[in-house]
Amino acid sequence: MDLSAVELAALVRAGDVSPSDCVEAALARIDERNESLNAFVHVCAERALGDARDLEKRMTDGERTLPLAGVPLGVKDLEEVAGLPCTYGSVPLRDNVAERDSVQVERLRAAGAIVVGKTNTPEFGYTGFTRNRVFGTTRNPWNTERTPGGSSGGSAAALAGRMVPLVTASDGGGSTRIPACYTGAFGIKPSFGRIPLGPLDGGSAQWADTIHLGPITRSTADAAAFIDAACGYHSADANSLPHPGFSYLESIDDLPTGLRVGFSRDLGYARVQKDVMREVEGSVAELAALGFEIEELDLKLPDLGNDWGMMAGAEAFGVVAPLVEGHEEELGRAFWQGLQFASRLDPAGIARIQRQRAELNAALGALFEDYDLLVTPQLPTEAFAASGPPPSGVDGRDFDAPMHAVAFTYPFNMSGHPAASLRAGMTDAGLPAGLQVVAERHRDELVLQTARALELSRPAADWPAFPFS
Repeated sequence: MDLSAVELAALVRAGDVSPSDCVEAALARIDERNESLNAFVHVCAERALGDARDLEKRMTDGERTLPLAGVPLGVKDLEEVAGLPCTYGSVPLRDNVAERDSVQVERLRAAGAIVVGKTNTPEFGYTGFTRNRVFGTTRNPWNTERTPGGSSGGSAAALAGRMVPLVTASDGGGSTRIPACYTGAFGIKPSFGRIPLGPLDGGSAQWADTIHLGPITRSTADAAAFIDAACGYHSADANSLPHPGFSYLESIDDLPTGLRVGFSRDLGYARVQKDVMREVEGSVAELAALGFEIEELDLKLPDLGNDWGMMAGAEAFGVVAPLVEGHEEELGRAFWQGLQFASRLDPAGIARIQRQRAELNAALGALFEDYDLLVTPQLPTEAFAASGPPPSGVDGRDFDAPMHAVAFTYPFNMSGHPAASLRAGMTDAGLPAGLQVVAERHRDELVLQTARALELSRPAADWPAFPFS
């Protein structure tokens, strides 16, 4: 499981290793390491081995071009896999079993990936660290006293802990990029609609239009291959985009020259830990050395953190309340209180938030008329305590608002732009710091190409060693 997904699939297609070999190796790693990290909450060993044997037969019969052939896959426990538990990290749904695959899982499996289990998530993906009453706390393989982030924390821990080479994630306010940043991985939130949501189930809704599906990976090539397999229109999602007409993986090294990059340290309102900023500055300097035209910006975006929280919480209340009726006492107290508070959002409040979103989009529209890319720190801090709470400030100074612990993530959920987190370096405590790369809507290839250039120039070859500290 030390190979990338792309490398592993190439070996399977060449006949050098079998899908069963891949699955057995992943299961052995999970058995060895999961007790330390609590990344996987359900492992379907016999089913995965059966799927591997089925894939071997398909390949014997001539189907040898599958792009993800034999790649073991972990699926976040907010996403459906037919026949497997889908608990949403919530006690009232601990016995829920999915009846079908999500579109994303269905497409990844069609490309040859083999689901080996479900990964942990905070209750209904509510927090930026991964803990719930069903399965407990997930830990960061760089330091098990710290969190891998959330809400895709189980996926990130499984990936960085080298249990599997590919995992699914989702990002409604940072839930792919936060754990990617805290575990030193690559995590991309593609353009809104790039990978279809759905089919809608009892634990999902879409009216807020902030949720993006995508991968957390150890390389940009793996992320490109994942998006290639999963993207394209599907009737289950009215917002899903047509296929772009080219391969992200095949174009990943086709970086245009003379790209103009705006660098914002704070978006106008954030505070950043000093050693995190030091590593971000190093990555920005490397971009300049690679030929990117860098300009530091005095950018002041509208801060929609509280608005995002109210809108997402109101939608979540509408989804969750009918599912847990009569079992509310089994929910996490802070989770349920937050949803109840957000349920007060009324039509006038929704209209106000949408006006604020329009102002944000106008500001970003003007920015991308002048620049091809925006780069920022990914998060203000390094990973915090595994059981929380999130940091309330940095370097002895309080944040101006609680949402500023993730100040750089939610703006791009509200706007729908593609954004990715990549490792910028390591803090003084030996924990990953992240750089965020953002492009105009539907220019996902620019994000991937830029990240690839940095990855080749400053390779993040080291990953946490087992046994974990």
